[in-house]
Amino acid sequence: MTWETVIGLETHVELATQTKIFCSCTTQFGGDPNTHCCPVCTGMPGALPVLNAKVLEYAVKAGLALNCQITRYSKFDRKNYFYPDLPKAYQISQLYLPIARDGAVSVRTQEGERTIRIHELHMEEDAGKLVHDPWLDQTRADYNRCGVPLIEIVTEPDFRTADQVIAYVEQLKETLQYLGVSDCKMQEGSLRCDVNLSVRPADSRSLGTRTEMKNLNSFKAIARAIEYESQRQIELLEQGRPVVQETRRWDENKDATYAMRSKENAQDYRYFPEPDIPPIQLSEEYLERLRTQQPELADAKRARYQADYGLPPYDCHMITSDKALARFFEALVELGTPPKQGANWIMGQVLGALSARGLEPQEMKLTAPTLARLIALVGEGRLNRNTAVKVFEAVFDDDSDVEQYVKAHGLEQIGDEGLVAEVVARVLAANPQSAADYKGGREKAFGFLVGQDGARLVFPGREQDGVFARFGEQQVGELHQFRKIFRRTTARNAFRRAADIGLVGDPFAGEFLLQVGRPEFAQSADERRTGREIHVQRIAVSVGGSSSEADRFE
Repeated sequence: MTWETVIGLETHVELATQTKIFCSCTTQFGGDPNTHCCPVCTGMPGALPVLNAKVLEYAVKAGLALNCQITRYSKFDRKNYFYPDLPKAYQISQLYLPIARDGAVSVRTQEGERTIRIHELHMEEDAGKLVHDPWLDQTRADYNRCGVPLIEIVTEPDFRTADQVIAYVEQLKETLQYLGVSDCKMQEGSLRCDVNLSVRPADSRSLGTRTEMKNLNSFKAIARAIEYESQRQIELLEQGRPVVQETRRWDENKDATYAMRSKENAQDYRYFPEPDIPPIQLSEEYLERLRTQQPELADAKRARYQADYGLPPYDCHMITSDKALARFFEALVELGTPPKQGANWIMGQVLGALSARGLEPQEMKLTAPTLARLIALVGEGRLNRNTAVKVFEAVFDDDSDVEQYVKAHGLEQIGDEGLVAEVVARVLAANPQSAADYKGGREKAFGFLVGQDGARLVFPGREQDGVFARFGEQQVGELHQFRKIFRRTTARNAFRRAADIGLVGDPFAGEFLLQVGRPEFAQSADERRTGREIHVQRIAVSVGGSSSEADRFE
C-alpha cells in the first residue's frame, strides 16, 4: 500500500522585546538560574500582569506579513496544567479570540509551489525549563524564561513532506527576522517547532491518528523526526496495530521518538478567560500605522537586486536569506564595491567563516568598510585573490585594519615590470634545457619553469633585502616559488612568449623586452633598477598578454 504523510506545524517564536510579556524582567538569554524573574512572572499571590505594548505590536506585524486577518477584539485565556516548569500552574495564552487568523504563505520546493494555510497566530508567555543533574539524580527548575513573550503560529495540516516543512520554517524565519520581531536563533530556542504528524492511505481523504513531536529546534532534527515518525506509524498500521494519539519526544542521539504522555485536547486544559488582563481593542488607525511601518521583505529585495544590480537569482536568494547579510551587502555597495564582487565574497568567504565558527550573520564582528577595503585592494592590483582570502581570515574575528595587516606582513603585490621581466629572463637563463624541452613539445617542462624560485635567482643570497622585502615574506620568503609571486596569466604569457621566440640564456631584462617586441620599455637595466614602476597592465601587454582587466595582476 502507498501511504501519504500529513503534517501540521505549531511554531513558537520568542519575540525580540527587552522585557517580558507581563512584567519588566529582562528577556536576555542566559544568566544565572532564577535571576531574571519577579513575583509577576512567577505567579506570586497578589501580583498582577500588565500587557507589554511592544508584544502586541510585534504580533500584529507578524500577522500582517503572513497575510492573516487581524482580530479587532481579542483577549487572553488561562491554560491550566500542572508541571514543575510552570510556577503559576497555568499559562496565559489565547484560545477563543487570538490576535490573528486565516493567513497563508506560499513555499517553493523541488516538488513545486505549495500554499500553506495559517490557522491562527496567538500571543502567550513561555514556561521555565527543567535542568536534570545526572550526577546528583536531581531535576531543578530555572524560571528565567517564565513570561518571555511568544507568538505561536499554527498551520493547517497542509504539509506532505519534510522538504515542505523545512521550506516553510526557513521562509517563516526569514520573514520574522526582516520584520525585526525575533532573532529566530534556533540554537537558543528562539524558534522551535511542534510537529503534528499522521499517515493515511494515499487515496484516502480522512486524517489518521496524529502524534505530536515537541520542541524541535533545528532543521536537521525536524527532517529526521518526520522521517522516523512517519515510518514508525506506517509499520504499525501495516502490522494491524493502532497508532496512539500522544505527545512524543525526539531523541537526537538515538534518532528516534519516544512517548511522553497522552495527547491532550483543549478541554483537558480547562481554558477560561484571563480575569486580570482586559480585552484588546484595535483601531483602524493603529493597524494602518503598523502597515506603513512594514519593511521591505526578502522577496521584494530579491526582485530589486536582480533589477538594480543584475545579480543572478541564486545570488539574490543567498544574500537575502538573512536580514543581516542583506544589510551587509547593501553597505558594501554603498561603499563602492561592485555588486557582483560583494555578492561573491559574501557567499564564499563570509558564509564560510560564519559556518566554521558556528555564528549567525548578526554576530560577526567584521564590518562592511573592512571588507570593502580588502576587495578594493584586490581591484587595485595590490593583492591577489588568494592572498586577500588569507587576509580576510586574519581580520574576520576582530575586524582588524586591512591596510595595517598587509603592510605588517609584507603581503602587497609587486607591480614593477622590470622585476617581472628580469625574473622571467633569469629563470630561462638558468634552465636552458627545460626551455628547449618545452619548445620541443613537452608541456611538463613549462610547469617546471613556472615553479622555479625566481626570487632567489634575482636576489641571490638576499643581498638586496630592501628590494627583496617588497615581494613580501608570504610570497617569497615562505613559499620560494615563482608561481606564488605572479599567479595569473601575465607571468605564464611571459614564459610562453619567451620560450616561443627562443629567448634562452639571456640574463638581461632589457634584451628580453626587445625580444618580445616592446623596445620602448627596454631603456636599460640601470634605469629600471632606479625604482621606476609602470602599471601592471603595460607589462601584461609587453609580454603578449591581454590588456583586459581580467589579465591584470590581483
